[in-house]
Amino acid sequence: MKRIFLFLSLILPSFLVLQAQSWHYVFTPQRGVKSADAVLVSPTDRYTASSGFGFDFTASPERLDRQTPFYFSVCVPDGNYRVTVTLGSRKRAAVTTVRAESRRLFVENLSTRKGEMKQMSFVVHKHSPQIDERRSIRLKEREKAKLNFDDRLTIEINGDAPACAAIDIVRDDQVPTVFLCGNSTVVDQDNEPWASWGQMITRWFGDKVAIANFAESGETASTFIAANRLAKALSMMKKGDYLIAEFGHNDQKQKFPGAGAYYNFATALKTFIDETRAREATPIFVTPTQRRSFKNGHIQETHANYPEAMAWVAEREQVALIDLHAMTRTFYEAMGEEASKKAFVHYPAGTYPGQRQDFKDNTHFNPYGAYEIAKCVIEGMKKLDLPILSDLRSDYVTFDPAHPDDVNSFHWNDSPFFEAEKPDGN
Repeated sequence: MKRIFLFLSLILPSFLVLQAQSWHYVFTPQRGVKSADAVLVSPTDRYTASSGFGFDFTASPERLDRQTPFYFSVCVPDGNYRVTVTLGSRKRAAVTTVRAESRRLFVENLSTRKGEMKQMSFVVHKHSPQIDERRSIRLKEREKAKLNFDDRLTIEINGDAPACAAIDIVRDDQVPTVFLCGNSTVVDQDNEPWASWGQMITRWFGDKVAIANFAESGETASTFIAANRLAKALSMMKKGDYLIAEFGHNDQKQKFPGAGAYYNFATALKTFIDETRAREATPIFVTPTQRRSFKNGHIQETHANYPEAMAWVAEREQVALIDLHAMTRTFYEAMGEEASKKAFVHYPAGTYPGQRQDFKDNTHFNPYGAYEIAKCVIEGMKKLDLPILSDLRSDYVTFDPAHPDDVNSFHWNDSPFFEAEKPDGN
């Protein structure tokens, strides 16, 4: 009897942890949506620390079969989670978009007929600022409210006529992870109308690759390291993962002894390489996106010798390189000086609630611009023949930055939160 008790005492904690690695929620009970351990959610289920799940941030839908966008959160520890959403309604046709955490796009304008159900699966990476007992990411004040850094995994159900019947969440510790490091052109932007390619590239991957975005506005390669952002990524990195770093945008503004493209910048890039390879993961460099700076119909160089320095380090250290600097020049020039404003945060006052001044930002993208640049990055990945591209969704179409998608065909349902203050960096 004593041996049985000892055996149970050893396996029971592990069993309970294993049991806690999956969560199943049903919003509208219907045929084909069943799970033995599913929780039937009602509009009164609001997220609290004690419940650990529920509707969050905005009002709950009065009835879950209505065309109402909503946020739904589940408290989970750091890690990667395969999320399967069952989209559709037995009562009506629907068009649903799904985003997660800080507006990472996963499902785009998915149409379902009345009575039709479609399941879509993807991997959401969740991380907190804490690294260990002594260290944590040094968050900026504006970051402290970001959905990426709270204690929960949040799913946003949006779209022209959204319908979500169920959400299933399962932890996946085996899936390869792509860690994104960079600045405001890469970061997951929480609020409209700002967006970056790091939160759009998730759209094109299925449930066999995780994208973990650690980028933050205003960062340089060296301040990224100093703020423990790289340390946090490394603490979660495993053999076979990837680290993609785009820097140079803010680095050129550093003015101190030892600053410079081939000094402080190159040294910091070498740190990214060495630390990543020490964990048997693969570093990849991405040259900085161009600014929208036209003269006589052509983009003017505004990054000094930082893109060249990144390419130099990559060649010297045999690191794969995606030349986003060149691709974004082609993209902006293909659109033209005036039309290219539609890829950036250029909006007259009053376009968004509480917007009192015109937005005329030639550095930061709107959702369309970020979406197109994410495709540029994927084309760069294809040139490198990365193994993770086997998980590229079947509806991805080869993209040519010289022939960008028609901006008028791009459809984006705004999230409910707006920010008038521009991101750090320029």
